[in-house]
Amino acid sequence: MIGCGFVTLAPNRLVSGRPVTLWEAGGAALVVAIAALAALLLISVFVTAQRLVNWAAALIAAALLLTTLAAAGSAAAQLAAGTPALARVSLGAGFWVLFAVSALALIDAMQRVEIGGPAKLAVVAALAAACVGMAEAGAFDALSLALEYRNRRAEFAAALGRHALLVAAAIGPALLVGFPLGVAALRRPGLQSPVFAVLNLLQTIPSIALFGLLLAPLAALAAAAPLLAAFGIGGIGPAPAIIALITYALLPVVRSTVAAFGSVDAAVIDAGRGMGMTPRQLFWQAELPLAAPVLLAGLRIITVQAIGLAVVAALIGAGGLGTFVFQGLGQYAGDLILLGALPTIALALAADFLLQMLAATTSRRTRP
Repeated sequence: MIGCGFVTLAPNRLVSGRPVTLWEAGGAALVVAIAALAALLLISVFVTAQRLVNWAAALIAAALLLTTLAAAGSAAAQLAAGTPALARVSLGAGFWVLFAVSALALIDAMQRVEIGGPAKLAVVAALAAACVGMAEAGAFDALSLALEYRNRRAEFAAALGRHALLVAAAIGPALLVGFPLGVAALRRPGLQSPVFAVLNLLQTIPSIALFGLLLAPLAALAAAAPLLAAFGIGGIGPAPAIIALITYALLPVVRSTVAAFGSVDAAVIDAGRGMGMTPRQLFWQAELPLAAPVLLAGLRIITVQAIGLAVVAALIGAGGLGTFVFQGLGQYAGDLILLGALPTIALALAADFLLQMLAATTSRRTRP
């Protein structure tokens, strides 16, 4: 990992760079520090599993993660100091391998420690604060990715907000439509086959094809009703993107709703009826609380899926982080692609983590 290209040095942003090892760019001190942390982490694997050892492994993995980031910034600064202004220093394969290994080791150690949700949230917040602090201190300024961000700072903020708005605008209506549809399909088993047949068919349509299918009818609708066009309804833009995202979210919403309420113990329903509870009271006070963990697990899937699919929506002018991805593909600029891809991954991971914590908390509260 240390011997391969930790970073790459290119004469400009459009040309593939030559790999530079950490030894060449960062010096012996960083190599020794990373090697020592990696060795300690490897040793912890062979030690008898104990809570203290797992905590030590988590701390070592976190230190390795932050040291890898610091090494990338330091290597980029040293390489950029003696190169022309157009030269670009990008993250190489060695960095990504070390970063992935340390992140996976940290996740594994935290799972073995079996800490609660608030403690996990505190660990993630501390790591995020450390990364933000390093960025604010200028540790990554020499990296090409940071240069791409500085050149598009205002555009990036707008794209991030648009991406979040697209996801929220899709998830809300999908829940409003899919949740009652799932409850109805559960209450009337005859509806399940046709409902799932239609939703499964919609799920098989490729995202780009679905965007294309929506262009003509929405454009015709906007031409026939200028008032709708004034509200942004048209063949391109956010309208077809939101409709497509809602379409893809319906199947997981309905399926998770059916699974959630279907898993409620029938004895609980019988006990509620025996106590004189009305169907409405049974639903809100017994069925929904017991089904909540499964519903939140389904919401995790929907949210992560929508965040990823919203990238493709940039192809039809909906904006979002996908704009940088497709601009980078068109310009053969890898760091511009990363400027759109990395925040998308971070959004998906953050949403998954927070909803997982919420589901775990709900599950503990409903546990007898």
